[in-house]
Amino acid sequence: MSRFFSEKYKNLTPYTPGEQPKDTQYVKLNTNESPFPPSPNALRMAAEAAGNLQLYSDPECRDLVKQAAEAFGVAEDEILFTNGSDEVLNFAFMAFCDESHPVVFPDISYGFYKVFAALNQIPYEELPLAEDFTIDPKAYCGIDKNIVIANPNAPTGIALPVSAIAEIVESNPNNVVIIDEAYVDFGGESVIPLIHKYDNLLVTGTFSKSRSLAGGRLGFGIGCKTLIGDLNTIKYATNPYNVNRMTMAAGVGTLLDEDYTRENCKTIMEVRQWTAAQLKKLGFTLTDSKANFLFAMHPRADGKEIYLRLKQKGVLIRHFDTPRLHPYNRITVGSREQMEVFLEKLKEILEELL
Repeated sequence: MSRFFSEKYKNLTPYTPGEQPKDTQYVKLNTNESPFPPSPNALRMAAEAAGNLQLYSDPECRDLVKQAAEAFGVAEDEILFTNGSDEVLNFAFMAFCDESHPVVFPDISYGFYKVFAALNQIPYEELPLAEDFTIDPKAYCGIDKNIVIANPNAPTGIALPVSAIAEIVESNPNNVVIIDEAYVDFGGESVIPLIHKYDNLLVTGTFSKSRSLAGGRLGFGIGCKTLIGDLNTIKYATNPYNVNRMTMAAGVGTLLDEDYTRENCKTIMEVRQWTAAQLKKLGFTLTDSKANFLFAMHPRADGKEIYLRLKQKGVLIRHFDTPRLHPYNRITVGSREQMEVFLEKLKEILEELL
């Protein structure tokens, strides 16, 4: 770091995104991207919006907000759009957490939570998952701190039922509970309807996964209008034009093509089930994933070794080199053809190792 770097950030460890290598063509199953292109209307409307890039985008995202409010069953003042869901999560940490209002999240979850806490100098606590990687809802009830839970969780893919989330939210009335639903469209159940019952619930989501817009960077937050008002205060104090014209238009187009999204999610869930069955035949143990990825380990093969050998064979998956996660790998569910290549290479590796 330079001699000018602020002392308050000198110990900051940034988030490490998944590999995006350019050295060769990989079967890319490491960053939970969709194997499907954006919807027809998303592509058409984004291309049309490119003709006006000399003009600022609408800071209120009015067309997108109107379409999304109808799709999600909320009022227009109960939703906020951001540059990816990472931005709305950071806004929430900034708006609701400080030294007097610490935050709690699972010790195995989305790695950006602890980065946002450190970046904003917020005290945080990580509650350990159970041995089977499940979240114990009781551990969060009445904790009297702000809470962030990814549901389904990442990298495990395990989902809590709506009733468990409701219990957590209701038992912490003086704190904000943030439910990160990045993967909810692949078999989880959204708690968005609960925002009309609880004024301390914020639900975040993204168009990166189920809606095929990872490169567009479009996220959102949904909550009661006062929570959204707080987030807008942070937005307008940092970057009012945070969603560009093409992404905004693509978002509207995507919402017009909800049948396309639902069909893609159905296909991914079917491929997930098929791939999980094949992995079990090979001796792998898996969590019950409700996301667009699988979390798997082999009792006789090292997780990192599998990851490295797959990479050598042109298949990228995600390995987390921490003590509890070391045996496991997270495998994005791609197309049936991609998963067939993955399994073929995996079988070759197991023959080499076992």
